[in-house]
Amino acid sequence: MAKFILLFAGDDDVEARLPKAESDEVYKRIGEWFATHGQAGKIVGGEELQPRNTAKTVRFDRGGKPTVTDGPYMEAKELVGGYAIVEAADLNEAIELAKGWPGRSSVEVRPLVDHSGGATA
Repeated sequence: MAKFILLFAGDDDVEARLPKAESDEVYKRIGEWFATHGQAGKIVGGEELQPRNTAKTVRFDRGGKPTVTDGPYMEAKELVGGYAIVEAADLNEAIELAKGWPGRSSVEVRPLVDHSGGATA
C-alpha cells in the first residue's frame, strides 16, 4: 500500500453562493464519503482548512531571511480547502477514490514520499 494526499481545491465563497439546503446536502455527502472510506481503512488522516483570509505565508529571500505576509502562497481562483491522506494499492486506486468526492471542488491526487525506506506508487 502507498499513501497519497487528496487536495480538495475550491473557492472559499462557494458555500455563500449555494442555497443553505444545497450546501447542507453537499456537506452531508462529504461526511458520508469520509465515513465510508475511513471505515474501509482507506483514509488515514485529513482536515478541512480555515478560509484563505486566515492564512499567512513565510517566504525566504536569497539570503534566507524570512518575511511573513498575509494570505495564501498563490493568488488563484481555486485554493486548497482541505485534504485527506489515503492508503491505496496504487495511483489508479487513489484516483478512483477522488472520483467519488462529492464536494463542489476539484481534487488533486499526489503520491506522498515514503521516508521509511520504501517507495510510493
